[in-house]
Amino acid sequence: MHADMSFIGLISQASFLVKAVMLTLLAMSLASWTIIFQRNKALKEALKSADRFEDRFWSGIDLSKLYQESSARRDSLQGSEKLFHAGFKEYIRLHKSVGRTPETLMEGTYRAMRVTLSREIDDLESAIPALATIGSISPYIGLFGTVWGIMTAFIALGEVQQATLNMVAPGIAEALIATALGLFAAIPAVIAYNRFSHRVEMLENAYANFVEEFSNILHRQAVSNGDGQ
Repeated sequence: MHADMSFIGLISQASFLVKAVMLTLLAMSLASWTIIFQRNKALKEALKSADRFEDRFWSGIDLSKLYQESSARRDSLQGSEKLFHAGFKEYIRLHKSVGRTPETLMEGTYRAMRVTLSREIDDLESAIPALATIGSISPYIGLFGTVWGIMTAFIALGEVQQATLNMVAPGIAEALIATALGLFAAIPAVIAYNRFSHRVEMLENAYANFVEEFSNILHRQAVSNGDGQ
């Protein structure tokens, strides 16, 4: 009887453990692509949102008016606009306190924006480390399935008196499928992880630059208003 050498046939003939490895790798690949689509959409929206808000911010609009606009939809704020809202809200609150110098006023404002910045980056990085994990361990899981499959094939081969290529080839082929599935899961995950990490780094730099620029604007405003005088 000839073994079925088709892809589906080889999988169906694999041992239970090798099948379990293949199913695990397929599940990891599915999880990886789900994360890739979700993060790609989220990061694209974050980049567009940052560009839109900064165009609005640098258009010369009054900061109080911009703050009122952001307050009206504060539950849906993200990125630079969320940093602006957090910073200006704290600036207004501290500005009402008696005896605040420009330096102490800006310390509190800057701290509020840095906390918000940290939370925004945490949100952007959500699930991205999982891609690194999948990319790192998938080849090893696939290799484990391959080693086990080849070992099983040679053990079975040792039980017969006359070995032929037709007897050992199916076992080795089905074992190598596990390695192929491991690479299939790992390669897109690693590529996506590197790409998304770069995008998050770009956004973090853009947010940090906005915090510094906005802090300078508020500091000049605080000095010109004579706070603490």
